[in-house]
Amino acid sequence: MVGCMTCHKLNDAACTNCSRCGRTLISRTHNALQRTYALTLVASILYIPANVLPITYTVYLGSSGPSTIFGGVVTLWQMGSIGIALVIVIASVFVPVAKLGIMFYLCEMVRQGNVRNPHQAARLYRLTEFIGRWSMIDVFVVAILVALVKLGNIISFYPGPAALSFAGVVIVTMIAAEQFDPRLLWDISKE
Repeated sequence: MVGCMTCHKLNDAACTNCSRCGRTLISRTHNALQRTYALTLVASILYIPANVLPITYTVYLGSSGPSTIFGGVVTLWQMGSIGIALVIVIASVFVPVAKLGIMFYLCEMVRQGNVRNPHQAARLYRLTEFIGRWSMIDVFVVAILVALVKLGNIISFYPGPAALSFAGVVIVTMIAAEQFDPRLLWDISKE
């Protein structure tokens, strides 16, 4: 059986088009492992400038100052906004690193043909899909700050180059998770 990616109807594997919506049926994604590896590597490379470059520029009473993700977390912590600092560090540091690590781990298990527990591996894959939804929170915080805090010459926020890199990390990891074919975990475990 082959599931339609559009309407989710199960069709006979011999069919080339969905019997309900007429879309072309695709049973397997070609080169899914290589695509996932490549996209995860690109996301890892983008993660470096996302943490090294300034994510925002703050203009306060005429003086300008850049702020990296870690710098913003430290500033929030020192100001007493511990809850917001924890949300930012979790969403900006732990979630992307965990997602990249899990994707590399799953790809490496499939590449080596060493999937001992496919149920656990499938849970890890579903975890990457779940946390992918929360990865954009840092980009949203910057966007909200830029949109809301424009008080003329008193204080203003402007996005920095790291905001674009971080958005790239999030988008590319979401695409990488989408490209990964979790059926590969089960195929290897049957061998």
